[in-house]
Amino acid sequence: MTDHFAGDERSNYDRMVAGDLYIADDPRIAAGSRRAVELSVEYAQKYVEDPAAARAVLTELLGELGEGVEIKPPLYVDYGSNIAIGAGTFVNYGLTTLDVAPITIGRHCQIATHVQLLTPWHPLEPGPRRDGLESASPITIGENVWIGGGAIVLPGVTVGHNSVVGAGSVVTKDVPDNVVVVGNPARIVKHLGAE
Repeated sequence: MTDHFAGDERSNYDRMVAGDLYIADDPRIAAGSRRAVELSVEYAQKYVEDPAAARAVLTELLGELGEGVEIKPPLYVDYGSNIAIGAGTFVNYGLTTLDVAPITIGRHCQIATHVQLLTPWHPLEPGPRRDGLESASPITIGENVWIGGGAIVLPGVTVGHNSVVGAGSVVTKDVPDNVVVVGNPARIVKHLGAE
């Protein structure tokens, strides 16, 4: 295997945090992932039995959790600590947030069932991909955004304020404020009036 990091003394964890290419074989990466799975399972178990305890678990799992956020389990995360969700946001069942890079969700958003917010990416070249290289790019969801069921938002994308992503859409590039996008790849089909 090629030494992709010759002369770079950083750990793979440090490379990951910096947003550079890395290989996910660092013990700190594994520990963070395991912690996230354990807390996600605990959250789902406590969601019905003890809402206050469930909220405490969610607060421990996520990097930032605004007032009045509602997330229906199951919730799937890579680490959780790179996720910030603004006040008043509602998330329906089965959100997948691969938060290798930061994921920011604004206030008063509506996230439908089985939405995927995917920050990781892999090299297109076969050799580096075979060697296990990966990286990630942040995702930002603006305020008052509605993301329809089964939609996928890809690495590095920003969805603007007040915009709507249609169910089943694949968002491959930035979405401006106040529009509706649908399809694969998602494209603008309607402009919304600003309030």
